[in-house]
Amino acid sequence: MKNIRNFCIIAHIDHGKSTLADRLLEYTQTIKVTEGQMLDDMDLERERGITIKSHAIQMEYTYNGEKYILNLIDTPGHVDFSYEVSRSIAACEGALLIVDASQGVQAQTISNLYMALEHDLEIIPVLNKCDMASAMPEEVEDEIIDLLGCKREDIIRASGKTGMGVEEILKAVVERIPHPVGDEEAPLQALIFDSVFNSFRGIIAYFKIENGVLRTGDKVKFFNTGKEYDADEIGVLKMDMVPRKELRTGDVGYIISGIKTSKEVKVGDTITHIAKPCEKAIEGFEEVKPMVFAGVYPIEAEDYENLRASLEKLQLNDASLTFQPESSLALGFGFRCGFLGLLHMEIVQERLDREFDMNVITTVPNVSYMIYDKQGGVQEVHNPGGMPDPTLIDHIEEPFIDASIITTTDYIGPIMTLCLGKRGELVRQDYISGNRVELHYKMPLGEIVIDFYDKLKSISKGYASFDYHQSGFRPSKLVKLDILLNGESVDALSTLTHFDNAYDLGRRMCEKLKELIPRQQFEIAIQAAIGAKIIARETIKAVRKDVTAKCYGGDVSRKRKLLEKQKKGKKRMKQIGTVEVPQKAFLAVLKLD
Repeated sequence: MKNIRNFCIIAHIDHGKSTLADRLLEYTQTIKVTEGQMLDDMDLERERGITIKSHAIQMEYTYNGEKYILNLIDTPGHVDFSYEVSRSIAACEGALLIVDASQGVQAQTISNLYMALEHDLEIIPVLNKCDMASAMPEEVEDEIIDLLGCKREDIIRASGKTGMGVEEILKAVVERIPHPVGDEEAPLQALIFDSVFNSFRGIIAYFKIENGVLRTGDKVKFFNTGKEYDADEIGVLKMDMVPRKELRTGDVGYIISGIKTSKEVKVGDTITHIAKPCEKAIEGFEEVKPMVFAGVYPIEAEDYENLRASLEKLQLNDASLTFQPESSLALGFGFRCGFLGLLHMEIVQERLDREFDMNVITTVPNVSYMIYDKQGGVQEVHNPGGMPDPTLIDHIEEPFIDASIITTTDYIGPIMTLCLGKRGELVRQDYISGNRVELHYKMPLGEIVIDFYDKLKSISKGYASFDYHQSGFRPSKLVKLDILLNGESVDALSTLTHFDNAYDLGRRMCEKLKELIPRQQFEIAIQAAIGAKIIARETIKAVRKDVTAKCYGGDVSRKRKLLEKQKKGKKRMKQIGTVEVPQKAFLAVLKLD
């Protein structure tokens, strides 16, 4: 146990975590690196150049003639995948905090660092990309010292591209990070920090042993679900899974026990022996709180069960996805899914399409609201369709967030304008170093779920970094905006919005739908309404045949008669005609600006 080191790599997005991980694997001769980012094995990760899932891998390193086993977990940097980071941190004793020498400390660096400090991890600061022409190592080192309060000689200068500093990093891991502590004689306690689905072997759970020893063939049970299994195969994670006869305290590994149903594996659960169980589960990590909700519906109604199975398999691979069944008049049966953010939602949609071949429609994303009625009762609503009658509502509360935006002073003006437009309140601004400033805002979550991040990036030419956490609910003047087609409400297009924005949003939605809905044989009225009050209207004219073409000259009453006859037919058509809303319309509502 003295020669085991468990550590993870944390950093802001694009600071070179995965590239540095490649160098570490290469230096310890764990694998031959044939292409960049060896640990990012999903096509999506390669295409977008981001890490979506944390990856665990074991390396062997000889230092002063002793062999050490290093378990490394490479984590994502994007705020939408911070749950992956929090789970990885729970399985480690130390962390490499990587900062890009050309960009300095950014929002995600700080929030991931705080997460690691809460778990009392040993932090090793690493300055990456020191070989770049635009690197400012001195200034960035000052920022790191301000942030961590460490000494200048503790910071390791490195480069993931050239391999500079890799040896120092490995030495620091062995010297500074404590070895795992635990009791091999105690009952088995192992924390599950991840799981994957394999179509041949069932569900594979990744765990770290806190106390005790696990051997192949042991009878084990999962503490929270109470289910019992045989450990058919256990082993350690290299690039592939390597079976072992036994794993001891402090080891990180995997277990295959032929589990078929996804509900039986909960990330954060504890594995123990049936014969000699532990007394209590390991304090895992808190349950994930989804920020953004959206309806996901199959395009073909008969794919509903397939979609359920696909979501369950995806949930194993991505523990932060939550879903429950719901139905909609416009779209039929589907699921209400909870995501950590918009990028997360996009990735899930893309993975459903690629890995499970599921074609889905996603409705407008929204957040959860607390609705207080006049009797003093309260209910949580994720979907505008589930709102009670406006006459029964006393007031509505919406979730607020504490946002921190780090940017250069050149962009303060435009960013403040953007935040004010999203009903943000400036709490304070701190100058970090040089010309960099951190803005703290209180903002409604509902305003940032649609396009805030994209706008922030374009205003600041990609320099501003953004991070947030939820800070509770506040009362707000919200109304439900309905979209009616020929007097029929389309529930998938209805949204909850602030009273001040409702009129403008209603008008823009009507104009957009007028462009997107194809013309029919009858006239279509598109209306936006709050309760019974119509606030905007657009009309799509009917496609008509020229019935008066055969009347050349002659009395006007003949033309009138033909037109009246046509009008009656159109009116009858309108009563029985239905309007198909194209998929484009649901997506266009998201990108109204």
